[in-house]
Amino acid sequence: MAGVAFRNISKVYGKDVKAVNDLNLEIRDKEFMVLVGPSGCGKTTALRMIAGLEESTDGDIMIGEVRVNDVPPKDRDIAMVFQNYALYPHMNVYDNIAFGLRLRELKGIFWQLSHYGEAQKIKADIDSRVRDVARMLDIEKYLNRRPKELSGGQRQRVALARAIVRKPKVFLMDEPLSNLDAKLRVQTRAELIQLHRKLGITTVYVTHDQVEAMTMGQRMAIMRDGVLQQCDEPEKVYAYPANKFVASFIGSPPMNFLDATLVQNGSKVYVDAGEFKLPLPEGHGAIGMVGKKVVLGIRPEEIDDSNLATNIKPTEDNTIQAKVDVLEPLGHEYVAYLNIGSLNLIATIDNETRIKEAQTAQFVINLDRIHIFDAETEEAIR
Repeated sequence: MAGVAFRNISKVYGKDVKAVNDLNLEIRDKEFMVLVGPSGCGKTTALRMIAGLEESTDGDIMIGEVRVNDVPPKDRDIAMVFQNYALYPHMNVYDNIAFGLRLRELKGIFWQLSHYGEAQKIKADIDSRVRDVARMLDIEKYLNRRPKELSGGQRQRVALARAIVRKPKVFLMDEPLSNLDAKLRVQTRAELIQLHRKLGITTVYVTHDQVEAMTMGQRMAIMRDGVLQQCDEPEKVYAYPANKFVASFIGSPPMNFLDATLVQNGSKVYVDAGEFKLPLPEGHGAIGMVGKKVVLGIRPEEIDDSNLATNIKPTEDNTIQAKVDVLEPLGHEYVAYLNIGSLNLIATIDNETRIKEAQTAQFVINLDRIHIFDAETEEAIR
């Protein structure tokens, strides 16, 4: 196996369109790294540069200890799974999986005739590897079918099998689950995680779906406009977003953002959002910035019905009064759209709540989990 490194990588289209801007990222050996961000953020371009399908404008791409900028795609020892699977429609499943191996390991027909014994051994090895990977992915019974005779999930497994059978140094996956229905996507996510644990092959996975990024990646790299915003373990990105963009992109429903000012009242420093104010936790980095304009961030799951709060004791400091405009039932919880004067908030509250729409009620906020961002730079203040 091998790690992958982007070192000061940039990709410029035309004169001034920067798809990737000075990307520095180390993907560890055997790691499952997810590149995530909105459309046009540069994540697929970065993946294609690893594969050799795009040339970098500046910088170095390393696979292991080898600089691969000038290495042809076929010699980079990578395998790619595309969004549309890219299966050969005229070949059956067996031949789709075996095609790359035959191309790499079997020479022309004249060589096979003159080296008959060696060619037969190679063919037997290819057959064994194809059947082993088909068994691993539970598609052995479909080996004689053509792609048009398969479901979306089965085609996706064939595309994976074709990549796995080559035993590459690096897997590159470009939104491979986007064409699957919601239920199958959840199932296949789990299968890909188990497969990575079993094979231990360095994997770079591109997606715009933050749920996929959170659940699949050992680490995740969030990109925006070609620039890397943050790279860390999913739990740390969620708990400690580097800036307002990361905070807004990761989490569903998204984080609430309120324009606020830091004010002092007695010995405490408060975040004053106009309709209410919340005290900063002791030791917070923003305590010495009284008078500064900031953005207050509160995740919906950190707002709860004060009558149901178990981990937080309601106090004057952490309780707000809000009118419930809309309640969306999700079975295990409600998504509540709250109104506080000129402010609007989203909260996720337990399904045992007795609060009704159009009712004004008390809600408690977890003060230890509020986020403060600089109003100008949008960087997190901790």
